Amino acid sequence: MSPLAQAVAHYREHGWARIPALAPLETLERLRARANEIATGRVTYPGLFFQPDTPTGNYADLAFGQGWAGPDVPYRKIEKLEKDPEFWAWLAGEQLRALVAEVIVGPVSLYRAVLFSKAPTTGSDLPWHQDAGRFWGLSRDPELQVWTALDDAPPESGCLEVFPGSHKLGLATPLGGVVPTARVLEAQADEHAIRVPAAAGDVILLHNHLWHRSGRNRTGNIRRAFTVCYLPRDTRCLRKKRDPRVFVPVFE
Repeated sequence: MSPLAQAVAHYREHGWARIPALAPLETLERLRARANEIATGRVTYPGLFFQPDTPTGNYADLAFGQGWAGPDVPYRKIEKLEKDPEFWAWLAGEQLRALVAEVIVGPVSLYRAVLFSKAPTTGSDLPWHQDAGRFWGLSRDPELQVWTALDDAPPESGCLEVFPGSHKLGLATPLGGVVPTARVLEAQADEHAIRVPAAAGDVILLHNHLWHRSGRNRTGNIRRAFTVCYLPRDTRCLRKKRDPRVFVPVFE
């Protein structure tokens, strides 16, 4: 089996897989530079979503709907990065095209393109959760997220932690999102957790039903990752309170 086929086989069995050093250094340098420019407001696009991190490190203390709050604010999440040509070039490039084609058969669209960040010596604890369910408002749950490490993510920086094989359990709740404490205890998720450290340039495949979490950054270095969720083209938005979302085609 090729390294790509091996990674996809591991992803299907365990819900995650790591592909070392897939993103070249020149790509990382461009994405890091653009991430800095967007976070500090030097580059802007209409409709970008910003979520400042919480100073307490507690996920429950996160505020929503604040938007961009200034150049010196540590942002936990910056969303809709498909609007930026540098991030688009990576998420729609040939390397990820070949990878996605191994998982999604047929035409592909984009659900989201997000920068997740943990500032030095801070960042929030992200509890066990699944990136799917009724909260996402889709005609079917997506299955593939591609996580690219822009910086080194050792265990002490709050690297990804996963509950291997949990994607086979389905949704913990119909709503999705954070896994209730009772389900965590019942499944003994903490006992089964493994850390997935990454070096800058590594790519990690994640199944949307996989239970995963991350801790605080206890290092003096920023920890950023660019996460892209891909969909089969025929997936539809079911929300009714606002106009349904139209998902951008990728790999045209």
